[in-house]
Amino acid sequence: MNVLLTGAAGRLARVVIPRLLADPRIHRIYGVDLNPIPLEHERLTGIQADIRDAQCLELLERCDVLIHMAFVLMGGGLGRARHDRATVRSLNVSGSQLLMEAAVEAGVERIVFVSSAAVYGTWPDLPDPVPEHQPLRPLPGFAYGEDKAAVETWLDGLEASHPYLHLIRLRPHAILGPNAHPMLNRLLHQPLVPALAKPLPRTQCVWEDDVAEAIYLSLHSAARGAFNLAADPPMSLREMIRLNRGFTLPLPLSLLSGLHRLAWRLTPAVGEPGWVTGLRHSLVLDTRRAWDELGWQARRDTASCAAQKHEGSRMKAE
Repeated sequence: MNVLLTGAAGRLARVVIPRLLADPRIHRIYGVDLNPIPLEHERLTGIQADIRDAQCLELLERCDVLIHMAFVLMGGGLGRARHDRATVRSLNVSGSQLLMEAAVEAGVERIVFVSSAAVYGTWPDLPDPVPEHQPLRPLPGFAYGEDKAAVETWLDGLEASHPYLHLIRLRPHAILGPNAHPMLNRLLHQPLVPALAKPLPRTQCVWEDDVAEAIYLSLHSAARGAFNLAADPPMSLREMIRLNRGFTLPLPLSLLSGLHRLAWRLTPAVGEPGWVTGLRHSLVLDTRRAWDELGWQARRDTASCAAQKHEGSRMKAE
């Protein structure tokens, strides 16, 4: 099996690539990223390119599987262009469409798209837990969720017109671990939380190695469709933070949102404003389908993910 992996220099790839290389049935991984891949292995070929480049698209002729992880998260690497909605959408949505259309034309029979729980949004009328058949309704103005949902909606048509295509969509909750985005790790070690009425909204996360395992299982499974990925049990953000420090400081959500919007304009170190808006309501995922059809289950529970003492990132071949 030959695999084309996009986003191959990204944070999640640091655990996905070693997991794939541990399987001798995977003969070659073509890793595509705008940045160099900090790993060398005889079965890994790194290509420094945009997913829209001809160099990347031509590689699909050699591959059996496409794992698409490349996506702009928190405006990373775009500088001031992270505020240009048209630029971000072109990279995320148009780039994904071009790549996956090329994969179909090249005869790739299996596509694994790493989506996000953000496609559901956080709304007061969401079921608890949220099943995969729930309509996609990302929060307005949250570009990451909007773009993931736009790609998934487009994939509905691609799947309908190519019934032979084996398409799997993974929807992980917030991914934590040594390689997680620094903003997520900082969030769980600072004291500020929104002052909300009880019962407090509940949320989840998922450990990076567990997500890597779901991607690996997707390469060999007969399952198709969307799969939620999350650890249990759900917890409030306040409970998660108190695993790492002795107190929290509740602030009005409007104040937190205003501070976040200011920081978003000044520094790429924080996520877009939709991250704070999403704290208003619960988002708890139903992961039974992943267990029943993929054979996947989170090995770390929510508390051990949130309280884990990180020792720095790692990227090694097993």
